[in-house]
Amino acid sequence: MKIKTEQDLSCNEIEIVIKYPQMDSQVNRIIYLLQSSDMRIRCDMDHTEHMICIPDIYYIESVDKKTYVYLEKAVYHTDLRLYQLKEKLQEYGFVQISRSCILNISALESTRPLFNSRMEATLKNGEKVFINRNYLSGVKQALKGVEEI
Repeated sequence: MKIKTEQDLSCNEIEIVIKYPQMDSQVNRIIYLLQSSDMRIRCDMDHTEHMICIPDIYYIESVDKKTYVYLEKAVYHTDLRLYQLKEKLQEYGFVQISRSCILNISALESTRPLFNSRMEATLKNGEKVFINRNYLSGVKQALKGVEEI
């Protein structure tokens, strides 16, 4: 993949052109990543409203009918329900890993199998979350879309 950048002082906004020989999962992933960079979720912390960028989210968890958004070093609350977020974020690399948690595949550092067909996922910030066996196939499918070097 080649990346070219060009400054044009006559432009009013950023324009991105993607040239490809054939539409495939890599091209789709690039498009979704670019689109997600502008997408934000309204959250609050300590009675202060924040707009959180989608790529900054590590995972989202529902506990006692409250939804929490986890970033590298912070936790926010949102009024949105987990199922609403799952529907909106699925195309941006988020996958359900348990009944109460969705994970940003981009935040995943490693996985290791556990007993009972479960997996432990270690995130880039060192935090660990568990992947329930009922959701393993979805995680494996999401990981297939991630390109290896």
